[in-house]
Amino acid sequence: MRELTYYIGVTLDGFIAGPADEVDFYPVTEGFAEMLGSELSDIQPAFVRAGRGEADEPLTRFDTVVMGRRTYEPALAQGVVDPYSQLRTIVMSTTLDDPGHDNVEIVRTDPVARVRELKAEDGLGIYLAGGGGLAGVLLDEIDRLIVKKYPVIAGSGIPMVDHGFRPTSFALDRVRTFDNGCAVLEYTRTR
Repeated sequence: MRELTYYIGVTLDGFIAGPADEVDFYPVTEGFAEMLGSELSDIQPAFVRAGRGEADEPLTRFDTVVMGRRTYEPALAQGVVDPYSQLRTIVMSTTLDDPGHDNVEIVRTDPVARVRELKAEDGLGIYLAGGGGLAGVLLDEIDRLIVKKYPVIAGSGIPMVDHGFRPTSFALDRVRTFDNGCAVLEYTRTR
């Protein structure tokens, strides 16, 4: 069974973005960006992989990305229909038109059912790119978390997981800190 990994940047107070989807306040240093690009190259946007000379590198950890409409739309607004062209792209949305691209699937039905189907297929892992609303809907399906905890308090914005009160446990596997003050925490779901 394939695993669903929610990989996300978050503020100290639990927000993935500001109220208007701002993310430009996250401190990223060259060394931190290099670590992310090398350790998680599968899930870097295609233009980042190309810039690193890794566009044709084989995938090792993930082969599918799942995201919500709000996570997908910024790339689409720039004319990029398939921002993760190295991955099979699944966008959960009841309002988006089909972009007519073989590698991009718009799912208008139950996101949980579709993720369960994806998990039952053969292949590498599934990367949940966001956002917080979709993570809330898929919370019971999330097997792993990779949380980039930035040393910033936002005050308000889009929560990491948007759902009602429902405590869900994860076990801490690994913690690393970096020169930008960011801690990367990796968790596995406890069932």
